[in-house]
Amino acid sequence: MDALLTLWSANTAVSATVWLLLAMTLLYFGRKPAHSMLRTTGEGLRNVLRLTSRSLSQLERHLVKRNREVLLAAARNDAERRIEREFTRIQALVARDLSGYPALHRDIAAAISNIEDTYRESGENPPLPPAWSEVVNTIAALPSHGDPAVAKVLNNIKGAVEDTHKETLKAWQNSAAQRHKLLSKMQPEWRTLNDKADAVAATVDGLDKRTHQLDKQMAQFEEIRRGEDSAVRSLTSSSLTQFFIAGLVLTIAVMGGLINFQLIALPMSEMVGGTSYIGALKTSDIAALVIILIEIAMGLFLLESLRITRLFPVISSMDDRMRRRMMVISLTILCVLAGIEASLAYMRDLLALDREALTQSLTGVTAAAGGVAASHAEFRWIPSIGQMVMGFILPFALAFIAIPLESFIHSLRTVLGLLLVGAIRAVSVAARALGNLLDHSMKLLMSAYDLLIMIPLSIERLVVSLRSSTEAVADAIPDVTATDEQPARKSRKGRRSKADDDTAAAAA
Repeated sequence: MDALLTLWSANTAVSATVWLLLAMTLLYFGRKPAHSMLRTTGEGLRNVLRLTSRSLSQLERHLVKRNREVLLAAARNDAERRIEREFTRIQALVARDLSGYPALHRDIAAAISNIEDTYRESGENPPLPPAWSEVVNTIAALPSHGDPAVAKVLNNIKGAVEDTHKETLKAWQNSAAQRHKLLSKMQPEWRTLNDKADAVAATVDGLDKRTHQLDKQMAQFEEIRRGEDSAVRSLTSSSLTQFFIAGLVLTIAVMGGLINFQLIALPMSEMVGGTSYIGALKTSDIAALVIILIEIAMGLFLLESLRITRLFPVISSMDDRMRRRMMVISLTILCVLAGIEASLAYMRDLLALDREALTQSLTGVTAAAGGVAASHAEFRWIPSIGQMVMGFILPFALAFIAIPLESFIHSLRTVLGLLLVGAIRAVSVAARALGNLLDHSMKLLMSAYDLLIMIPLSIERLVVSLRSSTEAVADAIPDVTATDEQPARKSRKGRRSKADDDTAAAAA
């Protein structure tokens, strides 16, 4: 290195200056190829990255369209399921309530007929006519003229009329009382009729509510079928909500599964052997995990048989008889496994007691400590029962994991689609920005290259400037001469044209 540095002169500065001049000269003569290479490289990288960004944008649009189609198809299937269930509920309501409408109609008709008959029987008899009082007053006003016989006759007539009046009034009162009794008998019929009418009104109101709910679902189904943007936004928001809620519930279920695993792992080691291994895992742990997974599978089959979930279309498409058989078998196996887990949980408590007693015997616990342990052992049945109850309930709790699992799987497709679209969009923007950055970097390198050879470039610009000024002066001199000769030529031409005109006039 030192030999190269002092190649041109013993003085390092002079030799470095020579090397610098040689390098600047070489860079100066290679300026155009270097600029062309940098410019071509920048434009090529920018075009490639821009083409990549455009391809990613097209892929993003295709993926957005595909996600929209999948989301609308899933929502359409779900809406069809809800509408089908709503029609089933309306059918059940009609079959349960309106199927008894003929009997209800007969009851109402009988009640109305009884009311009409009772009303006719309770018709009011005409009261005492007002002529009776006029007759009594007329007889009382007749003159007796002091004749005792006439007075006696008149008194007898008056008494007879009054007796008849009293009997008529009494009969009318008895008739009114009888009518009141008949009218009181109409109250149960009225109440029965009112109850029947209320039942009909309740049935009609229930049908009206169901029809309104069905109308709303049909309107949503029409929006989904048309593929409106508002429906897509609503479905996307609903899918995200279901994803997070289902994920939270699945996390809780996993924690419950871990607790269940801890309940049966220890007794399973006593059943299958604690020293047996399959790979790096204990056989007892694998057996406990298999039992939990079988419980989850039975829960899936049970809910599929009940048509609550539709993870397996084959099960939901079975005939009702086979589906009920599968439901009974799944429930039976689940109950058996729950009983096994309860017994294993109780066995775990016994094993814990045996290990505790063994530890105390090996460590030599005192009698006082033994008495305290005996007093504590009196209440050991409480955690034993608690473990048995947990061992029996947790399998049924894990059986319902199919519901959040279905929501999680269906919403996961939408969430992954959104994440993939976002990632593709970010890569597209990054590719376009990187292409522009590389293009500007190549231009910056070109400027830096010119900065290294700025002395030769300055000399070149000075020479070009001087040459341009010389050529401008040389071009200006002929232009001035031509400008001076141009009026003379025009005057001579004018004189010639005038002489020609005079000759032509003379000839004429």
